[in-house]
Amino acid sequence: MDFNNEFKGIDFDAMDYPPTDEPLRQMYFMYKLRKVFDEKEKSLGRKLTYCVVTFGCQMNAHDSEKLEGILEEIGLNAASEDTADIVIYNTCTVRENANQKLYGHLGQLKAAKKSNSEMLIALCGCMMQQDDVREYIREKFRFVDVVFGTFNVFMLAELLYRRYSGEKQVIEVKKEHGKNFENSLPEKRKYSFKSGVNIMYGCNNFCTYCIVPYVRGREISRTPEDILDEIKSLVADGVTEIMLLGQNVNSYGKKYMDESEIVKSSAEYDFPELLNDVCKIEGIRRVRFMTSHPKDLSDRLIEAIKNNPKVCRQMHLPVQAGSNRILKAMNRHYTREHYLEIIEKLRASVPDIGITTDIMVGFPGETEEDFLDTVDIVDRVGYDQVFTFIYSRRSGTPAAEMEQVPEDVVKDRFDRLLKKVSEKAAERVGRFKNTIAEVLVEDMDSHDETMVTGRMSNNTLVHFKGCKEMIGKYINVKLTEEKGFYYIGEPADNLEGLAE
Repeated sequence: MDFNNEFKGIDFDAMDYPPTDEPLRQMYFMYKLRKVFDEKEKSLGRKLTYCVVTFGCQMNAHDSEKLEGILEEIGLNAASEDTADIVIYNTCTVRENANQKLYGHLGQLKAAKKSNSEMLIALCGCMMQQDDVREYIREKFRFVDVVFGTFNVFMLAELLYRRYSGEKQVIEVKKEHGKNFENSLPEKRKYSFKSGVNIMYGCNNFCTYCIVPYVRGREISRTPEDILDEIKSLVADGVTEIMLLGQNVNSYGKKYMDESEIVKSSAEYDFPELLNDVCKIEGIRRVRFMTSHPKDLSDRLIEAIKNNPKVCRQMHLPVQAGSNRILKAMNRHYTREHYLEIIEKLRASVPDIGITTDIMVGFPGETEEDFLDTVDIVDRVGYDQVFTFIYSRRSGTPAAEMEQVPEDVVKDRFDRLLKKVSEKAAERVGRFKNTIAEVLVEDMDSHDETMVTGRMSNNTLVHFKGCKEMIGKYINVKLTEEKGFYYIGEPADNLEGLAE
């Protein structure tokens, strides 16, 4: 949204009180905040700056793009964490060490704030949804200026204005989802040619180790019309690749944010239906999605992937463990047999699909036999990539009260699993060597200024000789060297017209 054009002609100065309707209310506070910043910049003789630091998942990263968009729309410039005038930490709380990581950052920032009297520190994200965390911050980190949660990211300008208007510490954390403003406020995308789109929020699964349902709320979906309209506007802005985001996209459509806007009932309109409609949008070239829960992955979704060439040949399907006993203790609602059946169906329908997963080692009560079942499932599936984690005890979850596995045992199992994962991934990824693949170029290679880096449809990274003019373009690349989790290649296209 272009703030200046969208609200041109509205006299915010003539308003005695802020509007009650969103997003006009937030635009009012953006306008008021810009006037505050104008005065500050005049007295300082420089532009004010910001830095948003993101912890956690892709949904957090997408929220951060909205925070940055609001700040840039107000007129701030990006800067480093230790020099910025406004520093925002968008937090994650999936693992206990995420909390400690944040507290470490705050400790380091305290000194920077003393040397910069203009510095304002704000905290948001999943950690801030926890009552005990907010109380700890209120007591131990009194220099933190603003605290807000996952459900009121859109209120950033209003909360900052309250702080600049004299409130000592602004804490505003909503406990549930309100009306959706996904497509109503500014956004600064990391890439101009690809973007994430939230299709739903929250989670109903209550895995015994996971705190997400307690901090992200119950599962609720955006209406199809709202999602498709946002994607069309992104395409008009140059986006060609879309990532559909949700804690469990496979259960999309069971409950909508605004029932009055539904055209089709939830029984008729599910995730495969949405995926089909997204693929029909002209200008979209690739569609990704995450995350999928195995218990809700239907044959209709597999069919939709098979029949839509725009859907990327990639499936992130967290297995977490290979032992039925542990899967039951985790409250995952599927067995290893069912999971392997899904993998078999996926590969039969989409032979070139890349399958990635999450695996946890050391869940409470895990025995050596349970662990070997997990190693066995890695061996059987042959993942393209595995994201391995050591179980992290989270207070407030059922697993925190279960019998914990000794640290030395967990460490030994983790190392053994990594070895198996590396062996199998190299075998799997190597199947594309000496073939030609379409690669969406994302950036210059950070280690070699003569190289670019991009991704195949199945999400495998590829590095090859190139230039910045290739960024955002789809290039056919011959994959000449396999390097474990990525390829080195050479352009197979006629690239006449691009800079050498």
